[in-house]
Amino acid sequence: MKKIVIIGGGAAGYFTAINAKESNPDLEVTILEKGKDVLQKVKISGGGRCNVTHACFEPKELVKFYPRGEKELLGPFHQFMTGDTFEWFDDRGVPLKIEGDNRVFPEANTSQAIIDCFQKSVDTLGIKVLTNHGVNTVTKQDDTWSIHTKEQVFEADQLVIAAGSSKKVWELCETLDHAVVAPVPSLFTFNINDKRLVDLLGTSVPNATVTISGTKLEASGPLLITHWGMSGPAVLKLSAFGARILADKHYQYNVEVNWLSRPTDKVLNVLLNLKKKEPRKTVILKSPFKEVSRRLWERFVLFSDISKTQNWADLNNAQLEKLANQLTKGIYNANGRTTFKEEFVTAGGVDLKEINFKRFESRKHNNLFFVGEVLNIDAVTGGFNFQNAWTGGYICAKALAEEV
Repeated sequence: MKKIVIIGGGAAGYFTAINAKESNPDLEVTILEKGKDVLQKVKISGGGRCNVTHACFEPKELVKFYPRGEKELLGPFHQFMTGDTFEWFDDRGVPLKIEGDNRVFPEANTSQAIIDCFQKSVDTLGIKVLTNHGVNTVTKQDDTWSIHTKEQVFEADQLVIAAGSSKKVWELCETLDHAVVAPVPSLFTFNINDKRLVDLLGTSVPNATVTISGTKLEASGPLLITHWGMSGPAVLKLSAFGARILADKHYQYNVEVNWLSRPTDKVLNVLLNLKKKEPRKTVILKSPFKEVSRRLWERFVLFSDISKTQNWADLNNAQLEKLANQLTKGIYNANGRTTFKEEFVTAGGVDLKEINFKRFESRKHNNLFFVGEVLNIDAVTGGFNFQNAWTGGYICAKALAEEV
């Protein structure tokens, strides 16, 4: 009987174990989890509802959401895609639903539905799950892997590392001659201390364009003002794609915001027309752009050297231009970042050049596999990191299930 040990009791580890055992019931599969609980990221993802995947059904489109892994995941996504994820869970009694932003959740609206599904499968298939079994070292003699924990030594014909992103796991990978790309944070908010944003916590715009000055980094989408500065999908996407560039800048850089995602000259024309059509109206009282709240509009007006009492007719061209620039070319100084502890994602991990993505197998050692966030693959928010886990786990499982 072929023995398989999977290091890591998270999404990727469970999915690999279940699919391998379903494909080949003769396998002996053991999951080793260092913590006292399994599936912790699944539990807390999506505010406790588990953002299972994303409703994007074209591999060429889906890979664009991965700042690292875009090229490598194209082939795997042709084998196991988001539609396959829907079918997989539906077949096991966990129907999924698509929400307005294309994020996908269990219809039950709780991550426990996913956890229960996995636990039921593991129990039914006879997969061993051992908690409090942190792996200290891994050695190989002839064709057998020896996995050393504090409690005991496990032997395996095939070894899967699915233990997520942590310093200890990557150090373990390095002992197996694998290069690890140094990790840096991804998915973080911009810490900005700017008088224009003070006391505007919770204010948002539906579609801003955010640029990092002096770089080609740009992203569009909803933008949210927070305690720390700026967040929302536009900022998080920018932080993911710019993870290494922003780390090199020590998280000090200028952020240019077009709050309306419209050209400056067109916004200026709107302001000039208001001056003609509504000359006696007080500028500060009402935002002419429905996307910009009244409080945010007030800030832009005051920071354009326009007083609280001025009417549109009172404004000179310089003031109108300043206002148009505040709306479309506002510069904000970022100094630092704030990450989400629950949704923490890193850019970094096992070098992708050393992996055969037809099997998610090491190019350096036969019968050594890597799936999930231990690899240098990460994505923006929206269920994409889980889809990487499902796809990698499924393909790896097929390779494990092969008859020797």
